[in-house]
Amino acid sequence: MSIVMALGAAAFYGSSDFMGALATRRSAVLAVALLTQIAGFSLLVLLLPFMPAVDLTPRIFLAGAAAGVFGGAGLVSIYRVLARGPMSVVAPTTALSASSVPILAGILMGERPGVSSLIGIAIAFVAVTLITREHPAPGERSSLSLRPVLPAVGAGALLGMFFVFLHLAGDSAGLWPMFAARLTSMPLLAALLLLRGETVPRGRSLVAPVVLSGMLDMCANVLFLMASQRGMLAVVSTITGLYPAVTIVLAQVRLGERMRPIQFTGLGVAVVAAALVAS
Repeated sequence: MSIVMALGAAAFYGSSDFMGALATRRSAVLAVALLTQIAGFSLLVLLLPFMPAVDLTPRIFLAGAAAGVFGGAGLVSIYRVLARGPMSVVAPTTALSASSVPILAGILMGERPGVSSLIGIAIAFVAVTLITREHPAPGERSSLSLRPVLPAVGAGALLGMFFVFLHLAGDSAGLWPMFAARLTSMPLLAALLLLRGETVPRGRSLVAPVVLSGMLDMCANVLFLMASQRGMLAVVSTITGLYPAVTIVLAQVRLGERMRPIQFTGLGVAVVAAALVAS
């Protein structure tokens, strides 16, 4: 069941990133990040009574608050790099970095995935590397474009720490870690917005992508949290880290970003990796 939840989280994260990136190309990143968090929080409040914690402990709120700090910073960073770089390169690189952190954390915490899962994790890294390759100009060799990749790595690392602290809240925490995370991240984003003198956009054209992005992101967070409470963090993070496939498909369909054959190969390899990790 944890694998199914992780796949669902990947689908929602990929869709949320796409909608968020569209919004940030028409408005300030901080404002969009704050509004998406508020939209997601409204959904969380509705879901909270249906998935309560067995026992509310300080650990739940401390881990959730730490997750909120990293999650808020990661969300702003991810939206920023998605708004400035091609989604077909930025999204997979961010995912690779985001999944690497919890995979390492899970192993350090004593998790021991099976041989097939370890092979799948390794293949997932290969898949993301293939997907991030851009089409070279005539006469040039294919290579990784570092300009969008390096900021994406940093953004992904922040998101990875968000995943780790959600997991550290415990298996019986329900959705309260996310509640604590949002109570931390929303005031921080609001304070940054005020300090930078940015204003909240009022255009109706931004309402749909912002609200939809926030709702999709919260659905992804809930599924990831539930999956990590039921399965190994390293395995769940690897599956969730395949979310760029959704972002890339949406970028192709809606924005006309063209994928190269090697990137399609990377998507195929990602499917193989997911199957091995789930076995």
